[in-house]
Amino acid sequence: MARNTPARSLRALAHLLTYPDAALRQVLPEIEAALQLEAGLSAERRAGLLALTQSLQHADPLEVEGDYVDLFDRGRATSLHLFEHVHGDSRDRGPAMIDLLQTYEQGGLYLDPARSDGELPDHLPVVLEFASTLAPEASRDFIGEFAHILNSVHDALTHRQSAYAQALAAVLELGGQALVAKPPAAEPAMDESWAEPEAFAGCSSPGQQKPGQSQPIHFMPRTGATQPRGALS
Repeated sequence: MARNTPARSLRALAHLLTYPDAALRQVLPEIEAALQLEAGLSAERRAGLLALTQSLQHADPLEVEGDYVDLFDRGRATSLHLFEHVHGDSRDRGPAMIDLLQTYEQGGLYLDPARSDGELPDHLPVVLEFASTLAPEASRDFIGEFAHILNSVHDALTHRQSAYAQALAAVLELGGQALVAKPPAAEPAMDESWAEPEAFAGCSSPGQQKPGQSQPIHFMPRTGATQPRGALS
């Protein structure tokens, strides 16, 4: 049986970490199949992901959606907006967003201003979508920029006994990063120690103004790029 590609697995994880509405539940079998074929994941991790996808498919949809909101929209330590763990709501988050957005654009993915339902650049599913477009070594390096945050979110999810911890662990495995246990941040305040390391060591833009509000982004291929087919194509 043919094995999956890491890029496709990263896209599968990006989908898996989005809001579990009816549209996501419809493609869960495809996501599940892709992750079970990923040779870069340990057998233990594939088993954990299988338990997660099966739960999302067969549990009560309202409970599944409510759990997601409680974890990722209301939980500070489990937030999927990665820069929130470092900058919180401070003005420093704006320049970090701009640097990340510029990195996306340099890689061929850019903001689509015509759409208003997008996520911010630091939302983990968006980060994973971009990582999936990079060459394998560059993708691992890019994920490594966020490893300390991903470990913290993984620990917080584990503390909450959430099966979504398996998805964070899978991201770290595909990025060649080790799981490093740390105490979860207290709710609702963030662990102040997260403010020390840089969240993203990508390009910087001297002289940029600090915006009052970050812009949402969507991935749109440049002219001439191959259009995606199916959820994970």
